[in-house]
Amino acid sequence: MQTRPRAGPGDEAGGDREQQQRLDETGEQRRAWVVRGLVRRASGARVTVHEVQSRSHPGVQGGRRLVQRARPAGVAMHEVRSETEAGATPEEELTMRFILVVALALGVVGTSVGCKKPTADATSSSAEQPPLCEHGVQKDICTKCNPKLVPVFQAKKDWCSEHAFPESVCPICHPERGGRPRLSTGGKGKEDKDDDDKGKKIQLSDEVIAKAGVRTARVAKEVLAPTVSVPGDIVADPDKSARVTALVAGRLDRVSFIEGARVNKGDLLAVIRVPDIGKARSAFTSTSAKAHAARANADRLRSLADKGLASSQELLVAEAEAEALESETKAASDQLSALGTTADAAGGALLQLRAPLGGVVVSRNAVVGQAVGADQTLASIVELSEVWFLARIYEKEVSRIAAGADAEIRVNALSEKRFAGKVEYVGQQMDPGARTFTTRIRLKNDAALLRVGFFGTATIAAADPSAKKGPTLVVPSSAITEVQGKPVAFVKESGGFERRDLTVGTESIGKVEVLSGVREGEEVVVDGTFTVKSALLKGTMGDDD
Repeated sequence: MQTRPRAGPGDEAGGDREQQQRLDETGEQRRAWVVRGLVRRASGARVTVHEVQSRSHPGVQGGRRLVQRARPAGVAMHEVRSETEAGATPEEELTMRFILVVALALGVVGTSVGCKKPTADATSSSAEQPPLCEHGVQKDICTKCNPKLVPVFQAKKDWCSEHAFPESVCPICHPERGGRPRLSTGGKGKEDKDDDDKGKKIQLSDEVIAKAGVRTARVAKEVLAPTVSVPGDIVADPDKSARVTALVAGRLDRVSFIEGARVNKGDLLAVIRVPDIGKARSAFTSTSAKAHAARANADRLRSLADKGLASSQELLVAEAEAEALESETKAASDQLSALGTTADAAGGALLQLRAPLGGVVVSRNAVVGQAVGADQTLASIVELSEVWFLARIYEKEVSRIAAGADAEIRVNALSEKRFAGKVEYVGQQMDPGARTFTTRIRLKNDAALLRVGFFGTATIAAADPSAKKGPTLVVPSSAITEVQGKPVAFVKESGGFERRDLTVGTESIGKVEVLSGVREGEEVVVDGTFTVKSALLKGTMGDDD
């Protein structure tokens, strides 16, 4: 058997050197991977490397981490900090400097050779543009260095009131712009497109305008009546709602409706098999037959008694028997009515359930073969041609609201539509939890747009003449729509319509105060707003149809 020779001290030292060499090679490979990653990131992102450092990483034993940080616009290039001071070896410092040089070189090449032009938010190098001031804004447009420019930017609505800089170059709101105005290089981002849409002419053909019923109204100054705005929700009118219940226990034999179906009064909804109904019908039939026979016998004896052929005693007994059986017949009929059927209905032990009113089935709890108990609800039917809006008025406002006052409802689900109504009832008892009074407003719902449970806001005319303001610029409520969450109106211009962003104030019944965005005498779209808005969002409409 051949034995391995025992290693001497020299061999052990050689083995340690080989192991250390392998570790060094592994470290160099790791550094090379990091270098390639940093270079690839710098080239792909087209950024200028600001600083590359080597820092210890707690998750890598004995290793260090390479950290790259991009140079913000307007900040001078920093020298790479001496890694020797941070505990790095001279070899690591040399490697870091090599990475910085390579990344900078590739960054310059990537932005000058074979790359796309920067986007509109990008700024050119500091050598090509005016310098930045101490506030981090281009010096010639800095409003803190040049206070006279403040009203200029405010007039252009380019103003950040929070930081006292122009909004377009605010170094706090838009640090990515580096305090410089955006350069137009042909590319447009989402914000640029939104800015372009403002004031954009919207072209619609005469055919589309006529078909959509586009109508305009003139902006004018009016005295707005005082109003109160309160929250609330849509509920069904209890007089136009019904629950279909089983009056007696049984088993469902047939179901003839589905949830969401519209039914008419008297329509068959379900059939329940009820053994007790068979017994009740049998008892009614038997008692009714006996009552008819007894009544016929009493009539015969009365005729004979008139001729002296029958005694009065026999007549009295016959009359009493007939009346007793007739009472039993009526009781049997009442029993059938209590079970939800009549004596004339056929079907033996089957009980028919019919719709008590016309409307929409909003719920169903019925399956064929299902056992049902007495008073179990099988369906709910609601007629929604008219609904209630229950507004919750705070105690400090309730004295300003009176029955008969006009109201305008806007629900969150249909934010661009308004529904007119009148106050029917002002609550007389406060909800102790919310400290509000429930006020009922009746609304027409012929188009079935309003659904039970919709939450919204009611604007109610207030009986407070002293609260009226002077004349103010107003537009009809229907003229205002929303684009990206902002109130907008469409102004009629020569050759089309123009989008205007609005600043709105007080709302009244059918009117909204406008603080800015339109001028007196201009015409705004009040009908067909959705068509004009669609043309704005799509870019073109009408000519291609």
